Amino acid sequence: MPNEHIYKQFDADMESVRARVLEMGGLVEEQVNKAIEALISGNTKMAEEVIANDHKVNTMEVGADQACTQIIALRQPTASDLRMILTIIKTITDLERIGDEAAKIARFAVKVYDSDRILTPRYTEIKYMAGLTTKMLRESLDAFARLDVSGAGAVARQDMEVDEEFHLITRHLITFMMEDPRTISTFIDLLFVVKAIERIGDHAKNMSEYVVFMVKGKDVRHSTIEELERELI
Repeated sequence: MPNEHIYKQFDADMESVRARVLEMGGLVEEQVNKAIEALISGNTKMAEEVIANDHKVNTMEVGADQACTQIIALRQPTASDLRMILTIIKTITDLERIGDEAAKIARFAVKVYDSDRILTPRYTEIKYMAGLTTKMLRESLDAFARLDVSGAGAVARQDMEVDEEFHLITRHLITFMMEDPRTISTFIDLLFVVKAIERIGDHAKNMSEYVVFMVKGKDVRHSTIEELERELI
């Protein structure tokens, strides 16, 4: 009976920390969506809300990290349980960094609409790229929630598309700056936004790879898409 109680408490602790990750993921996803919406719509109040809420993401990371440390110290997990804890620690790190990128985008939104810029940029391409990255983030969180590795290959392929969009938009912005030097200040800022969106995609891809490690015990970081897809068969 004492052992049964210990096992039940261990399962409860594991489920609690998994729930923390999903809660943090929901907040981070909301932060990204609001930051992009604020940028496109010019809603500086929403952008300031994203910036103000960044500390909540940081606090959730610290709390989940402490919970994982406590489980390791008290329960000494092994095998799949240890992989779960390691996956959670890595995932919350990437989520915190995605939160940082969302705050960065929000700060640009405040800057571009509160200044006397000579133009307001068009965001059509950026909106499309941001849609890809938010889809990657949502699918990675879903994979973690369901312990499902089937979508990891799709997330990796989406990341390649995000990288292509990043290079395309970068070339366009450089061309615009060369044609009209007055746009340089705005478009340099916009380059940082595009890079932030690209980094969100990278972090989402990392998260999907952690799920593969958690479920299959295979470290697929730095693998090609073909190698990744073979591991998923």
